[in-house]
Amino acid sequence: MENNFNQIIADRTKLLTVKIINNFSNLPYSDKVSVIRKQLFRCSSSVAANYRAMCRARSLKEKYAKICIVVEEADETVFWLEVTEEINMISREILKELKNEAMEILKITAAYKKKLGEGL
Repeated sequence: MENNFNQIIADRTKLLTVKIINNFSNLPYSDKVSVIRKQLFRCSSSVAANYRAMCRARSLKEKYAKICIVVEEADETVFWLEVTEEINMISREILKELKNEAMEILKITAAYKKKLGEGL
């Protein structure tokens, strides 16, 4: 059952990254777009890549270290989406979907981090 859970979350984190890349790639160049786009691409892809690495960890300590990175990067993704919202960079409808998924991933991974930390 844990493997199925891990696969579901790995798929969701990757899909969020793809959606962020697709929705921000076609925005016309400006300094603010460039900075925010780069930050969002980096932190959202880090969530996906580190979650995937966490699933393949060789020990509980390694797994915990990776999930700590995932939670930090998921929180940063939410932060940059909030900044995007405040400066009206993309449509509210698209942004709402991205923010909701990023928040869910953050909550899920933070709870998972807490559970793993209890086993150390």
